[in-house]
Amino acid sequence: MSKNDDKPGQGSENTRPAARLPKGLQDASAQEIRATEAMLATIKQVFELYGFEPLATPAIEYTDALGKFLPDEDRPNAGVFSFQDDDEQWLSLRYDLTAPLARYVAENYQTLPKPFRRYQTGPVWRNEKPGPGRFRQFMQFDADTVGAPSVAADAELCMLAADTMEALGVPRGDYVVKVNSRKILDGLLEGAGLAADDTKTRLTVLRAIDKYDRLGEDGVRALLGKGRKDDSGDFTEGAGLPEDKIRFICDFLFGRDLERFEQDGSYSNVNTLVGLLATLGSSQSAEEAIRDLEELFELVSASGYGSDRIRFDPSIVRGLEYYTGPVFETELTPTIKDQRGQTIRLGSVMSGGRYDGLVARFTGERVPATGISVGVSRLLFGLQLLGKYKGDETRGPVVVLVFDKDRLGDYQKMVKTLRDAGLRAELYLGSSGMKAQMKYADKRGSPCVVIQGGDEKERGEVQIKDLVLGAGLTKIEDREEYLKKQAEAQFAVPEAELVAGVRKVLDRYKA
Repeated sequence: MSKNDDKPGQGSENTRPAARLPKGLQDASAQEIRATEAMLATIKQVFELYGFEPLATPAIEYTDALGKFLPDEDRPNAGVFSFQDDDEQWLSLRYDLTAPLARYVAENYQTLPKPFRRYQTGPVWRNEKPGPGRFRQFMQFDADTVGAPSVAADAELCMLAADTMEALGVPRGDYVVKVNSRKILDGLLEGAGLAADDTKTRLTVLRAIDKYDRLGEDGVRALLGKGRKDDSGDFTEGAGLPEDKIRFICDFLFGRDLERFEQDGSYSNVNTLVGLLATLGSSQSAEEAIRDLEELFELVSASGYGSDRIRFDPSIVRGLEYYTGPVFETELTPTIKDQRGQTIRLGSVMSGGRYDGLVARFTGERVPATGISVGVSRLLFGLQLLGKYKGDETRGPVVVLVFDKDRLGDYQKMVKTLRDAGLRAELYLGSSGMKAQMKYADKRGSPCVVIQGGDEKERGEVQIKDLVLGAGLTKIEDREEYLKKQAEAQFAVPEAELVAGVRKVLDRYKA
C-alpha cells in the first residue's frame, strides 16, 4: 500500500490534519472557565430567588421541532447546523433554549404546574457568518414563565434583569433595561404601508432595525433600502423600501426626542407612550401595545424600578420571529474600550420577550409564555472590560517537586497529605530537572513549591518556597529588607508540619 492509500487519521504524513480552530468557535482557558462559573453562580442565585427551577434539554432536537425562526431559506440548515439521522429525519443543534422549552412543555403539559417557571444554561449554535463578538457557539442562561398571560410576567423579567445586573456588581446607572413591543412595531409597519401579508418584507425590515446596536442608523437605513456591503465585501440584500417609507420608519425610531414628554423633572415612560400613540394614529396593534406597556411600567414603578433602570425604547426589536408582545434588552451603558483602547459597541447582554404562539405549534392551543436570556459570553466580556470577573483570583496548585526520582512514593505521600487537608496540590509528573520544574510551577501559577532532597530527608524536614514572594526579591534594594524577605520566601519545616507550613504561604494571598 502506498502513502497515498493511507486513510486520514492513520498517520500518513500527507493526511495529517491542520491544528486549527473552526471559524466562529473559541477555546476556553482555565481562567475563562472559572470567571464564567463565578458569574453563572451569581446569576443562578438571582433566578432561584425569583422562584425559577432548573431544567436541562438535549443539545440536539428534531429540526421541525425547533422551527425555522432564523433566516428563512429553502435548505433546512439555514441558520442552524443540521444533519440527517439513519431514518433520514433532519436533526439540528439547538439555536436557542426557548424552542426546546416549547417542545418540552408541549410534551409534558398535563403534568407540569401552570404557570411553569424554569431556568436553563447551556451552549447553543448558530450557522451564521462569524464576526467580532459573534460566535457560532455560545452559551445562554434563560429564565421563562409558561402559562402566564398577564403582563405582570413580562414586568417581572424586566425587574429580574435589573436585579441580575446589580448582583453582578454593575451599579445603578451603568445598565439599562430597554422595553418595546412587537405590536408597536406592527403598528409602525402598518403606518409605513407594508401589507400584513407581505411577510418577507416585514421580516427583512424588522431584522434591519434589530441590527441598530451593531450598525447604527446609517446601517439600518441601507438595509431598509437596497442593501449594505460590510467591511469584508459581503453584500446583504435590503428590504427595497422607497425613500418615503424609509424616512417614516427612521423618523419614528431615531428622530424622536423622547425627553420632550418629560414632566416634573423626571423621565416618564407612560407619557412617552402616549406621544407615540398619537404618532402611529389608529393602529389597533399599537393601541394594544400601549395598554400592555403602560401596565408593565406601572408595575415596575410600584416596585421601585424607575425609568433610569427600565425604560421604553422604540428601536428594540429582537431578531427571532416568534415574539408576539413586549420585548426587552439589557445594555451596559458605560463607554467600553477593548485592549487596543478602541470604543466598542457591545450590544444587548440580556434580552427576551413574550412568545404566546410557540407552544401552539405542537398542541394547536395558544399557551402564553415569556422569557429572558443572558448572552453569557458577551456579558462576561463586558464585565471583564469593566474590571469585574477577571477570573485571576484562583492560584494554581501547590507543586511537590521531584528531587530524587527513586523516592516518588515519598513525594506522592506529601501530595496526598496536602489534598487530605483540602489544599490543591500535585506531584510534578514530568521528566525534567529542578530548574525546569520551577519554571513549570511558575507557569501553573503555583503560590509555592515543596522541596525535599536527601539532606532534608535525613533531618525530617521539607523546604517550602514561596514563588510569589520570591519573584519580587530582585526589586528590593535594601539589604536588610532583602534578607528578611528571603527568609520568608523559603523556609524549612518538619515533615509533620507540612500542611501548616503551606497554609502559612497560602494565607498571605488568601489562596
